[in-house]
Amino acid sequence: MILKNATVLNSCFEPVRADLATSGERIAEIAPNLQGRMNTGGEAVDLSGCTLVPGFVDIHIHASIGVDTCDASREGLKRVAAYLATKGVTSFCPTTMTVSSEEIRAALDNVRDCMEHPGPGARIAGVNMEGPYLSIHRKGAQKGEYIRTPDWRAFRDYYEGCGGIIKLLDVAPECEGAEELIRNASRFCTVSIAHTEADFAQAKQSFAWGVTHATHLYNAMSGFNHRAPGVVGAVFDTPAVSAELICDGFHIDPAVLRITFRVLGEDRTVIISDAMRAAGMKDGDYDLGGQNVQVRGGLARLAGGTIAGSTTNMHQEVKNLLSYGVPFRQVIKSATINPARQIHEDHQTGSLEPGKYADIVALDENMDIRLVVCRGEIAFRV
Repeated sequence: MILKNATVLNSCFEPVRADLATSGERIAEIAPNLQGRMNTGGEAVDLSGCTLVPGFVDIHIHASIGVDTCDASREGLKRVAAYLATKGVTSFCPTTMTVSSEEIRAALDNVRDCMEHPGPGARIAGVNMEGPYLSIHRKGAQKGEYIRTPDWRAFRDYYEGCGGIIKLLDVAPECEGAEELIRNASRFCTVSIAHTEADFAQAKQSFAWGVTHATHLYNAMSGFNHRAPGVVGAVFDTPAVSAELICDGFHIDPAVLRITFRVLGEDRTVIISDAMRAAGMKDGDYDLGGQNVQVRGGLARLAGGTIAGSTTNMHQEVKNLLSYGVPFRQVIKSATINPARQIHEDHQTGSLEPGKYADIVALDENMDIRLVVCRGEIAFRV
């Protein structure tokens, strides 16, 4: 297949006029006038007026279209994968909640099965394990009765039991047992500070232990104050730590998002959806991790008012950030190569380069999606 007459974001995320050729699941070549000198026998797609960007990578998503990762449903996850492709997502990490150990194991087993027997749409890159090693005092929408003390041996059993598909682990580092867990788990996956009461000093200490990521920055953690910089200040102050940001306009004020993207720079910001099962659905009453959630006007809350995940998607967040004034290059990197790097998938996806997966999104001049290619196959077309 050749995608022709488009502007392509190259490996440095700079726009160039070029065609893009695929071969099987991979990008074969990016160069001007490919159709004129290649006889591929495949489809040629004219994308005049479009910009080709890498497929979006959502590393923190619980659910969509009525399905939740913890449902442990093979058909459900396949529906999510197909839906996400319509929103430009070509890779994602199904994310667990703080539920019983039996439910976590079932979810992990199901994700592994779906990875071994993939369907059309977005590729499952691995699991994001959010909980149970969190702070009861900053549990947010996580169910308190299942929160557990950080336990390296228990995590190792989860990791080995699912064949090592866990790509992200969330930990509250002030809890007893956190140091052992972080030091050991960080040899196998990215460890993220999350749902935590930690102060600035405790957060900085956790970075020395091996934490390199922050889960939904600002939410469920100590904020930034001029006399108490908190976890947010520790992230700002540590160049080796990246930060997730929910960019739906509810979780973080647009002005704060604009400031945060400027402070962290274009290589440390990671857009996530943190979507729950109401994403892609109408307002109504839903479930998240065994708790009732009310969705009104697209905002999901527990009965007590706590925000409970989101109903957004990566494409909408990209458009939001552009409307807030965040530079295009940083927005696209934050939806593609930056999250791919955090789950160690940047050698496979996250940028448009020969040899990487042909995971591609064509955006028109209004930033609307015209075409989505997942691993060399057209998954969505307008």
